[in-house]
Amino acid sequence: MYHNLIVMRPIYIWQYPTWPEFTWDDSHLINLLSEVRNLEGKIQGLMSSLGFEIQNRTSLDVMTEDVLRSSEIEGEMLNADRVRSSIARHLGIAVEGLPEPDHYTEGVVQVMLDAVRGKDKALTDERLFNWHSALFPTGRSGIYRITVGAYRTGVEPMQVVSGAIGREKLHYEAPASEDVPAMMNDFLSWLNADNGVDPVLKAAVAHLWFVAIHPFDDGNGRLTRTITDMMLTKADGMPHRFYSMSAEILKERKGYYDILEKTTKGSTDITAWLEWFLRTMKSAIFHAETTVHRVMRKASFWQVHREVSMNERQVKVINRLWDGFEGKLTTSKWAKMTKTSKATALRDITDLIAKGILVAAEDGGRSANYLLKDYEVAPKEN
Repeated sequence: MYHNLIVMRPIYIWQYPTWPEFTWDDSHLINLLSEVRNLEGKIQGLMSSLGFEIQNRTSLDVMTEDVLRSSEIEGEMLNADRVRSSIARHLGIAVEGLPEPDHYTEGVVQVMLDAVRGKDKALTDERLFNWHSALFPTGRSGIYRITVGAYRTGVEPMQVVSGAIGREKLHYEAPASEDVPAMMNDFLSWLNADNGVDPVLKAAVAHLWFVAIHPFDDGNGRLTRTITDMMLTKADGMPHRFYSMSAEILKERKGYYDILEKTTKGSTDITAWLEWFLRTMKSAIFHAETTVHRVMRKASFWQVHREVSMNERQVKVINRLWDGFEGKLTTSKWAKMTKTSKATALRDITDLIAKGILVAAEDGGRSANYLLKDYEVAPKEN
């Protein structure tokens, strides 16, 4: 006996009758939102008690991390030193031997800074197009030509898929390109209006809404996280970023994509997404406190050693130890970082040991490695 099998296509959120009238259950969110707001207040109080230089340097660390991790979520690895160099220059902080940023890195950083510094400016089509153009200066995504600085008009339907050719898995299908301008007009009108939604929840709703429209050929993920940073800066009421949502999202990347896929299929009740967003934001603010204390200890270190003579290579490596060094510091790694010989690296290290700044680690064994004396610096998280 044969049966006709009917394959049901999912109903995406933008096909739901009440789109884009999002709803959520406040009773599921009130306690979590209160915790997040209390943590925000705590970090605001901590930052307000610090000097301008510490605030700036904390912001430098967080925004560097945010730019790197937002790109990494999409599989793009930027050079950390170039990102840091670009942001430092914009914040008026000495670059301490960091390389000149390349044109592409500078563009990516300018997008982040325009969002954060321009948190109170209206988000318009033109501003979004400028951001998009900075992310794709060659007019291509990889080897493929894409529409840049304008909403998509490409092949329909726009689909988010994964897997090998012939075995693709469909995760999401976006609205038709012809519907994008009107949908973006609704989105931007809501975003720029004072509509009584808690600013943190508004950032979360904006994140999902933009992703659901998927208005560009590529770069939608990075742009929605940029919009989120802009809205959270506004919600925080502070001029800089002191916690990184993108770093937390990267740690929970599978969960991030899972909850987006689940929420964008079906009704416009987005309670589950808002819960996920608030929990992730809570973790991000927890980690911010660690970042602030590390920056404070780094500033204290340089204050204590301000009279110690060091060359540019030594300053560069010590700053790398403070800013998050991956693995153990060996002579070989020193030579590679400073583009010098192992003999020169060993002389630099020996000099710093003699000056009481570095010590040989006790677990060195046959391969000696070195630490900052009396300063336990947390290793970089993978």
